[in-house]
Amino acid sequence: MARMKFLCDSERCIECNGCVTACKNEHDVPWGVNRRRVVTIADGEEEKEKSVSVACMHCTDAPCAAVCPVDCFYTTADGVVLHDKDQCIGCGYCLYACPFGAPQYPQEEAFGVRGKMDKCTFCAGGPEDDHSAAEVEKYGRNRLAEGKLPLCAEMCATKALLAGDGDEVADIFRQRSLKRSGRPQTWGWDKAYGDNQS
Repeated sequence: MARMKFLCDSERCIECNGCVTACKNEHDVPWGVNRRRVVTIADGEEEKEKSVSVACMHCTDAPCAAVCPVDCFYTTADGVVLHDKDQCIGCGYCLYACPFGAPQYPQEEAFGVRGKMDKCTFCAGGPEDDHSAAEVEKYGRNRLAEGKLPLCAEMCATKALLAGDGDEVADIFRQRSLKRSGRPQTWGWDKAYGDNQS
């Protein structure tokens, strides 16, 4: 079975935030919660600036699931990490465990009153029946059940944000990298394998 994954090509991302807007509109995400965001590194520095769209990466061994005291996280057969909002107690452990900052809370208040955690669902809904009113209200539209990819990736104007079967996404990125320069711009490559090697 396919493992669904996201990959953002930093060579193509233009920081338009189309992915962010598409997600918020499609799922009626509450104010203050961003299931997806665009992060820019070296902002304003010529030829160094890179942008990347970040959300839940649906980890194979998700740290958020490992620290959840009520086990509200589960992984689908497609490898999508989802959560049950009815089980969530709002403790925030998942927020601190996630290296991508994916778990979000609607209010910034003390333990238990910050609300139920929200995060990217890879447009796969939640534990309720597919396309039910409860699923749409809590988790947004279930595009995977409709045979579609997440809207953020479909709306990406430059096709920087890729989503789908992890092997296919990796193949697409590999082909792009080979066409660009023969290898991806790996951090530290020039220092380790620079032209000054004897």
